[in-house]
Amino acid sequence: MNSKLPGKLIIFGVLQFAFLMLIAEFIYPGYSVARNYISDLGVGPEPSRAIFTISIIFFGASLLIATYLLWKGGSDKIFSVVLALAGIGLIGVGLFNEIDHTPLHILSALLAFGFGGIAAVSSSRLSKPPFSYVSIFLGLMSLIALVLLLTRKYLDLGAGGMERMVAYPIIFWAIGFSAYLMHPAEQESAL
Repeated sequence: MNSKLPGKLIIFGVLQFAFLMLIAEFIYPGYSVARNYISDLGVGPEPSRAIFTISIIFFGASLLIATYLLWKGGSDKIFSVVLALAGIGLIGVGLFNEIDHTPLHILSALLAFGFGGIAAVSSSRLSKPPFSYVSIFLGLMSLIALVLLLTRKYLDLGAGGMERMVAYPIIFWAIGFSAYLMHPAEQESAL
């Protein structure tokens, strides 16, 4: 199977999210990356709210479609399930905001963060060094930061800063993994 299309879907989804998340932060009055959670963008003033909500749902949908294509093409089933759960979590974060749907939002965020980190680690089986090592490093970094966030050990970064230590490694991994999928010489090993 040609993994270029899934790679294109993932890179487009992750890059538009990363870019639009920054835009939403810039135009949100008084927003602080140290004090505010990323999901605060989804309950803030417009247009920050709409930008964040649409972009995170689109990111999750792009992961789900890419996962389906990888699964259909014979990709590792465990990896496919883990990546799909991360995509479902991203969509849930957008659909269920942290104020009106707190339990569903928390569950969605845990799916996105937890399975995003696990996807990075598990993708190491699909790639060659050195990227396989980078995937493990970024996935573990995200999972360790998730434990610190959940135990409220923010290491002077603030709650928002520690949450970004969970999210950014997943974003960096998704960019790298999608590029890896699109590289013709790596097609065979990526599946």
